[in-house]
Amino acid sequence: MPEIWLSYGPTDVVLDVKAENLEKQLVPGGVNLSDSEIATKLESLDMSKPTEFVIMEHSKTIQKVISVLLDICTKKSFPKPKFLVDKSNLHSLKNIFSDPTISISEFNASQFSNANLIFIGEMEFDALFGYNNISTKLLRRFGKDNMLEAYEKREGNLPLPGYELKTMDVAKKFTDGFEISAIEIVANQTGVVDIATGHPSSTSLLSTSLSSIAIQQTEKHRVGIVSTGKESSNETLSRSLSSIWNCSNAIKEEGLVILLAECKHGLGSEAIQQYVEGRMSLDRLKNPSKYIEGMDDLLFLTEMHKKFGIGIVSILPHLFTKDKLGMIPFSGAKQAIDYVLKTYGDRQKVVIVPDGSHVLLR
Repeated sequence: MPEIWLSYGPTDVVLDVKAENLEKQLVPGGVNLSDSEIATKLESLDMSKPTEFVIMEHSKTIQKVISVLLDICTKKSFPKPKFLVDKSNLHSLKNIFSDPTISISEFNASQFSNANLIFIGEMEFDALFGYNNISTKLLRRFGKDNMLEAYEKREGNLPLPGYELKTMDVAKKFTDGFEISAIEIVANQTGVVDIATGHPSSTSLLSTSLSSIAIQQTEKHRVGIVSTGKESSNETLSRSLSSIWNCSNAIKEEGLVILLAECKHGLGSEAIQQYVEGRMSLDRLKNPSKYIEGMDDLLFLTEMHKKFGIGIVSILPHLFTKDKLGMIPFSGAKQAIDYVLKTYGDRQKVVIVPDGSHVLLR
C-alpha cells in the first residue's frame, strides 16, 4: 500500500490508498532555483535606499526570498529593510523572523503613496481573473469599489483559472495608478521556480512561467482527492477553493472531488458567511448591484455543484459545509477513502493532486 502525504494545515496527513485504487498523482513541474540564482534574479532591486517590503501572504517560498534579500543587505552593508504585513498575518510573520532588530509592522492603504514600497507575492491561478498576481491581490484587498466592474466582466458563471481574461484589465488599471514595485514569485511545493521584479504591470508577465510548470493535459477522472499543497492556501475555505477550480475541468460529470483543507481561520469570505447565515440569496450572485468579498467563489461553488459532488476534510462545522454549502464533510482522509470505495466500488481508481495551488488540469 503506497503512503501518500498531503498538506493539511501546518502538517501533512497520510492518505492510505491501495495500489489498485491509485490512478495517478498529478504534480507541477519546474526546476527549483538555488539561493545564488534567486539572488541574481533580485539584483535589479535598489536596496541601498530605505526600502519597505509589503508581504502579501506567508509561505515557505516567500520566506526563502526574504531570507535571500536579508543576506544581500548584509553582504552589501545595506540598511535592513522594513517589513509591512496585513494585520491577519502579523503574528505569523513575527514568529518567522529570529532577528529582533528587523522592523515588522501593519500595512494599510494610506501607505500606498510611499514610492519605496516593494510588494512580495506568490503567483497562483484565480478563477475570476485567470491569474492571482500582485495586481489582483491589491485590487481585492484595497480596490473593493472596483471589484464590481471586474465581476461584471466575467465570462460566464464557471471558474476560468489560467486563461487571459478581460477581468484582468480592471486589476491592471487599478495598480497602474501607483508608483510601486513588486517581487512576483512562481513556485511549486518544493521551492522557488522563477522570479520577476518591477512594476506589477510587468511582473504579471510571469504568468507564462507559471503556466509552463502547472498546466497538465489529462483525461477526465471520476474521483479526485486534492490538497492545496501549502498551509497559507488552506487557512480558509475561500482560499482553498481555488485548488478545486484548478482541477474542475478534469472531473467527470457526476464524479467527486474531495478537498483537504483545514480552514483554521474559517470561511474567509464575507459572501459565503452571509449565505450560510441566511443573509444572502443565490439569486443575487449573477447580477448584483454591489460586489461582496468572495461572491465569485460562492457563485462558482453553486455552479460546480451541478456538475459533480464536492467533499471536504476540514475543521469547519457540518452546519456550514453540509447543510448550507452542500458539500460532503469527512473527519479525515481515511473516512474520505472509505466513502469513495463504498460509493463507487472497491475497484474505483482515484487521482491524487498533492499541490492543487500550483497545478492546472486541462
